[in-house]
Amino acid sequence: MTWEEENLVNAAPRWLGDRQIGALGFGCWRLVSNDTQAATRLISSALDLGMTLIDNADVYGLDWGGTAFGESERLLGSVLAQNPTLRDKMVLASKGSILPGVPYVANAAYLNAACDASLQRLQSTHIDLYQIHRPDMFTHPEETAAALDGLVAAGKISMVGVSNYTPAQIHALRGYLQAPLVSLQSQFSVSTLDILRNSTLDLCMETGMTPLAWSPLAGGQIVSGDQQPAALSAALDALAARENVDRAAIALGFILAHPSACVPLIGSQSIARLEAATAALNVCLTRRDIYQLIEASEGVALP
Repeated sequence: MTWEEENLVNAAPRWLGDRQIGALGFGCWRLVSNDTQAATRLISSALDLGMTLIDNADVYGLDWGGTAFGESERLLGSVLAQNPTLRDKMVLASKGSILPGVPYVANAAYLNAACDASLQRLQSTHIDLYQIHRPDMFTHPEETAAALDGLVAAGKISMVGVSNYTPAQIHALRGYLQAPLVSLQSQFSVSTLDILRNSTLDLCMETGMTPLAWSPLAGGQIVSGDQQPAALSAALDALAARENVDRAAIALGFILAHPSACVPLIGSQSIARLEAATAALNVCLTRRDIYQLIEASEGVALP
């Protein structure tokens, strides 16, 4: 195989700290209802499909049809309480620091209380990965770090990560943390390419942090074509026809192709769509394909 034919899509499992996870993860942003049986079927299917990272947050439940802060965690907790064997099959992740009306709090008192509340809602003794959801710019990183290290020492969380942090904010937090930062959750899709050039993914590769991509299909707009460049939709469709998959599989394959070993977090509430998403693991995208998608997305030729 020549370099021109090399498939950049990396479908191998990823490492999150010392835990292995699937190349695709399941995001609980839209997991909102009172139907525990339906949620159980969805979570079980995601796990069976290899989406072993189950990502939640305490604020999930205030949109996508939800009605309350913590609703998604409570529903997932009901699933785990009724099906305790599922807990051992997943790497359970949650996040804290967004408090509507404030809106960000990452001081020690709040994080300790928020983590305890998440554990209660999730009906779990510990959270495998706990991430600061958004940086609180008016809490010193030393205090945030001390709170996270304290939660690790207490056995309430196993691993620490951040979400929506800039590289500089990561450096500041890492300077005070004893626990390693194992993850960075950021917005990344073929139509949202900022982290390719703002040092975010470069920092992940430098430090060994696993990048987690939220909204990898731009909330479904990449699939529907809504508010997307026509050239991007056409480029995705051409590759999808070549690979005999749908548009979503190519868009997810684009993320899987980055050498940082990024994990797209898929939030669909349809088991059929979760199953279809796994086709991304088998597509072939060459370097030429990837750069053509970037040019189609940005609407300008690369220099």
